[in-house]
Amino acid sequence: MSEGWPRILSRSIQRISPWVELMAREVEFSPGRSEVYHAVKQQDYLAIVALTPSGHFPLVRQYRPALESFTWELPAGLAEPGEDLAEGCRRELLEETGYSTRAVHPLGVAAPCSGRFSNRIHSFFIETGERVADFVPEPGISVKLVTPGELVEMIRTGEFISQLHLGSLLLAQLQSFITLR
Repeated sequence: MSEGWPRILSRSIQRISPWVELMAREVEFSPGRSEVYHAVKQQDYLAIVALTPSGHFPLVRQYRPALESFTWELPAGLAEPGEDLAEGCRRELLEETGYSTRAVHPLGVAAPCSGRFSNRIHSFFIETGERVADFVPEPGISVKLVTPGELVEMIRTGEFISQLHLGSLLLAQLQSFITLR
Protein backbone atom coordinates (compact mmCIF):
# COMPACT_ATOMS: atom_id res chain seq x y z
CA MET A 1 0.00 0.00 0.00
CA SER A 2 1.14 3.52 -0.69
CA GLU A 3 1.89 6.14 1.92
CA GLY A 4 -1.26 7.31 3.68
CA TRP A 5 -3.29 4.14 3.10
CA PRO A 6 -5.33 2.68 4.66
CA ARG A 7 -7.25 5.60 6.18
CA ILE A 8 -9.81 5.53 8.97
CA LEU A 9 -12.76 7.55 7.64
CA SER A 10 -15.00 7.24 10.70
CA ARG A 11 -15.37 5.56 14.10
CA SER A 12 -18.47 4.99 16.17
CA ILE A 13 -18.84 3.26 19.52
CA GLN A 14 -21.93 1.56 20.95
CA ARG A 15 -21.85 0.66 24.65
CA ILE A 16 -23.23 -2.85 25.13
CA SER A 17 -22.55 -3.32 28.86
CA PRO A 18 -20.25 -1.94 31.57
CA TRP A 19 -17.54 -4.27 30.17
CA VAL A 20 -18.05 -4.23 26.41
CA GLU A 21 -18.36 -1.68 23.61
CA LEU A 22 -18.78 -2.35 19.90
CA MET A 23 -16.63 -0.17 17.67
CA ALA A 24 -17.37 0.32 13.98
CA ARG A 25 -14.61 1.72 11.75
CA GLU A 26 -14.96 2.69 8.13
CA VAL A 27 -11.59 1.99 6.53
CA GLU A 28 -10.64 3.29 3.09
CA PHE A 29 -7.96 1.21 1.35
CA SER A 30 -7.82 3.24 -1.86
CA PRO A 31 -9.82 6.15 -3.27
CA GLY A 32 -13.48 5.16 -3.32
CA ARG A 33 -12.92 1.68 -1.82
CA SER A 34 -13.92 1.45 1.83
CA GLU A 35 -15.40 -1.15 4.15
CA VAL A 36 -16.83 -1.09 7.67
CA TYR A 37 -15.07 -3.29 10.24
CA HIS A 38 -16.33 -4.08 13.73
CA ALA A 39 -14.28 -4.71 16.84
CA VAL A 40 -15.09 -5.53 20.44
CA LYS A 41 -13.64 -2.86 22.72
CA GLN A 42 -12.84 -3.91 26.29
CA GLN A 43 -10.42 -3.04 29.03
CA ASP A 44 -7.03 -4.72 28.80
CA TYR A 45 -6.68 -8.16 30.40
CA LEU A 46 -4.23 -9.36 33.02
CA ALA A 47 -3.10 -13.01 32.92
CA ILE A 48 -1.05 -14.42 35.77
CA VAL A 49 1.23 -17.43 35.61
CA ALA A 50 1.77 -17.96 39.34
CA LEU A 51 4.05 -20.50 40.94
CA THR A 52 3.87 -21.36 44.63
CA PRO A 53 6.95 -22.06 46.78
CA SER A 54 6.04 -25.77 46.52
CA GLY A 55 6.22 -25.62 42.69
CA HIS A 56 2.47 -25.69 41.98
CA PHE A 57 0.35 -23.53 39.71
CA PRO A 58 -2.86 -22.17 41.26
CA LEU A 59 -5.71 -22.55 38.75
CA VAL A 60 -9.19 -21.09 38.94
CA ARG A 61 -12.38 -22.87 37.89
CA GLN A 62 -15.40 -20.75 37.06
CA TYR A 63 -18.50 -20.79 34.90
CA ARG A 64 -18.10 -18.98 31.57
CA PRO A 65 -21.49 -18.00 30.10
CA ALA A 66 -19.93 -17.44 26.64
CA LEU A 67 -19.04 -21.15 26.55
CA GLU A 68 -21.94 -22.31 28.74
CA SER A 69 -19.52 -24.41 30.77
CA PHE A 70 -16.95 -24.34 33.55
CA THR A 71 -13.30 -23.79 32.65
CA TRP A 72 -9.95 -24.11 34.39
CA GLU A 73 -7.86 -20.98 33.86
CA LEU A 74 -4.96 -19.00 35.17
CA PRO A 75 -5.81 -16.30 37.68
CA ALA A 76 -6.77 -13.30 35.55
CA GLY A 77 -8.94 -10.24 35.29
CA LEU A 78 -9.46 -6.87 33.73
CA ALA A 79 -6.90 -4.13 34.15
CA GLU A 80 -8.56 -1.40 36.18
CA PRO A 81 -8.27 2.13 34.74
CA GLY A 82 -5.37 3.98 36.36
CA GLU A 83 -4.17 0.93 38.32
CA ASP A 84 -0.54 -0.13 38.03
CA LEU A 85 -0.60 -3.46 36.12
CA ALA A 86 1.70 -5.25 38.58
CA GLU A 87 -0.54 -4.10 41.46
CA GLY A 88 -3.56 -5.33 39.49
CA CYS A 89 -1.90 -8.76 39.27
CA ARG A 90 -1.23 -8.81 43.01
CA ARG A 91 -4.88 -7.89 43.65
CA GLU A 92 -6.31 -10.46 41.21
CA LEU A 93 -4.08 -13.28 42.50
CA LEU A 94 -5.06 -12.59 46.11
CA GLU A 95 -8.79 -12.19 45.32
CA GLU A 96 -9.03 -15.31 43.17
CA THR A 97 -6.62 -17.72 44.88
CA GLY A 98 -5.76 -16.34 48.31
CA TYR A 99 -2.04 -16.29 47.50
CA SER A 100 0.15 -13.33 48.35
CA THR A 101 2.85 -12.10 45.97
CA ARG A 102 6.59 -12.16 46.58
CA ALA A 103 7.75 -10.98 43.13
CA VAL A 104 6.13 -9.90 39.85
CA HIS A 105 7.82 -10.30 36.46
CA PRO A 106 6.28 -8.89 33.27
CA LEU A 107 6.20 -11.45 30.45
CA GLY A 108 4.88 -9.33 27.60
CA VAL A 109 1.89 -7.73 25.94
CA ALA A 110 -0.10 -9.34 23.12
CA ALA A 111 -3.32 -8.92 21.16
CA PRO A 112 -6.04 -11.39 22.22
CA CYS A 113 -7.51 -11.46 18.71
CA SER A 114 -6.09 -9.05 16.17
CA GLY A 115 -9.16 -9.37 13.93
CA ARG A 116 -11.95 -8.69 16.43
CA PHE A 117 -10.69 -7.25 19.75
CA SER A 118 -9.02 -3.87 20.26
CA ASN A 119 -7.59 -4.55 23.72
CA ARG A 120 -4.33 -6.15 24.89
CA ILE A 121 -3.43 -8.96 27.27
CA HIS A 122 -0.65 -8.24 29.75
CA SER A 123 0.99 -11.45 30.95
CA PHE A 124 2.93 -11.68 34.19
CA PHE A 125 4.82 -14.35 36.11
CA ILE A 126 4.34 -14.19 39.87
CA GLU A 127 6.35 -15.91 42.55
CA THR A 128 3.75 -16.38 45.25
CA GLY A 129 4.07 -16.21 48.97
CA GLU A 130 1.94 -18.40 51.19
CA ARG A 131 -1.82 -18.62 50.97
CA VAL A 132 -3.69 -16.48 53.49
CA ALA A 133 -4.99 -18.65 56.30
CA ASP A 134 -8.68 -17.74 56.17
CA PHE A 135 -9.07 -17.53 52.38
CA VAL A 136 -12.54 -18.29 51.02
CA PRO A 137 -12.97 -18.27 47.23
CA GLU A 138 -15.58 -16.00 45.68
CA PRO A 139 -18.94 -17.73 45.15
CA GLY A 140 -18.85 -19.92 42.03
CA ILE A 141 -15.06 -20.05 41.91
CA SER A 142 -12.87 -22.92 43.00
CA VAL A 143 -9.09 -23.11 43.14
CA LYS A 144 -6.75 -26.04 42.78
CA LEU A 145 -3.00 -26.42 42.76
CA VAL A 146 -1.43 -28.46 39.97
CA THR A 147 2.09 -29.57 39.17
CA PRO A 148 3.64 -28.70 35.81
CA GLY A 149 2.98 -32.28 34.65
CA GLU A 150 -0.66 -32.11 35.72
CA LEU A 151 -1.09 -28.80 33.87
CA VAL A 152 0.40 -30.30 30.70
CA GLU A 153 -2.05 -33.20 30.96
CA MET A 154 -4.96 -30.77 31.42
CA ILE A 155 -3.85 -28.98 28.24
CA ARG A 156 -3.49 -32.26 26.31
CA THR A 157 -6.95 -33.51 27.33
CA GLY A 158 -8.72 -30.21 26.64
CA GLU A 159 -9.49 -29.52 30.28
CA PHE A 160 -7.44 -26.27 30.15
CA ILE A 161 -8.53 -24.47 26.98
CA SER A 162 -7.97 -20.72 27.24
CA GLN A 163 -5.80 -19.84 24.25
CA LEU A 164 -4.88 -16.53 25.91
CA HIS A 165 -3.60 -18.36 28.96
CA LEU A 166 -1.75 -20.91 26.85
CA GLY A 167 0.08 -17.94 25.33
CA SER A 168 0.96 -16.64 28.80
CA LEU A 169 2.33 -20.05 29.76
CA LEU A 170 4.43 -20.09 26.58
CA LEU A 171 5.85 -16.65 27.39
CA ALA A 172 6.74 -17.83 30.92
CA GLN A 173 8.46 -20.91 29.52
CA LEU A 174 10.33 -18.97 26.82
CA GLN A 175 11.66 -16.63 29.52
CA SER A 176 12.72 -19.63 31.68
CA PHE A 177 10.37 -18.92 34.58
CA ILE A 178 8.69 -22.33 34.21
CA THR A 179 9.25 -25.68 32.52
CA LEU A 180 6.28 -27.58 31.11
CA ARG A 181 6.80 -31.14 29.89
